[in-house]
Amino acid sequence: MPLMGLIALVLIAFSLVWPQGQGDRSWGPFGHTPVQQTPEMKAKIQREKDAAARREAAARKAIEATGHAPQ
Repeated sequence: MPLMGLIALVLIAFSLVWPQGQGDRSWGPFGHTPVQQTPEMKAKIQREKDAAARREAAARKAIEATGHAPQ
C-alpha cells in the first residue's frame, strides 16, 4: 500500500507540470508552446475556417438558385 500511495503522489505531481494535454503551455522549464498556438498555425486555421465559410455560402447560394429549400 505505501508503494501505491507513493505512485499516486508522483502521478499527481507529474500532472501539475503537464497541462499540455489541455492545449496549454506548461510553466517554467517544462513543456513548449503547443503547435496550435503558434502564429503560423493560427493563421492556417483561420484560412481554413474562412475557406469553409466561403464553401458553405456558395453551397447555400447554389441551393437557393435552384429554388429548393433544404430539408
